[in-house]
Amino acid sequence: MAEKEKLRIDKYLWAIRMFKTRTLASDACKAGRVKLEGNNVKASHEVKIGERYQLSKGPDRKVIMVAGLLENRVDAKKAVDYYQDITPVEQTTAFKSMFHAPVLTRDRGAGRPTKRDRRETDDLKDNFFDQKPGVEEE
Repeated sequence: MAEKEKLRIDKYLWAIRMFKTRTLASDACKAGRVKLEGNNVKASHEVKIGERYQLSKGPDRKVIMVAGLLENRVDAKKAVDYYQDITPVEQTTAFKSMFHAPVLTRDRGAGRPTKRDRRETDDLKDNFFDQKPGVEEE
């Protein structure tokens, strides 16, 4: 599609669907949530093929490598061809969620749990690790 020699980082991150709007992408650059080799990147930084960027978006941390330049926003299936997600497994949310299992506590003075309370607690604990991240049961 439309490839260019020069492309701003905020426009590139918007085009590959890392951010919903270009404004959010430029705000992330201004806030220091987009880094190149550990250094903050301005929104006007020119993207080059082969560079690795660290993105922080809420609790998610991603490391991406530029595989191609994309000027206009395309659908998600095509956007994947223009970057490689090289995030280490230890930094993915699926890996972290294993260590952040819910800690169930009862209010002091609430008394012993009823049979119904105990069953609900057991169901919550059992189903926590069976679900895949991002997939909700109906």
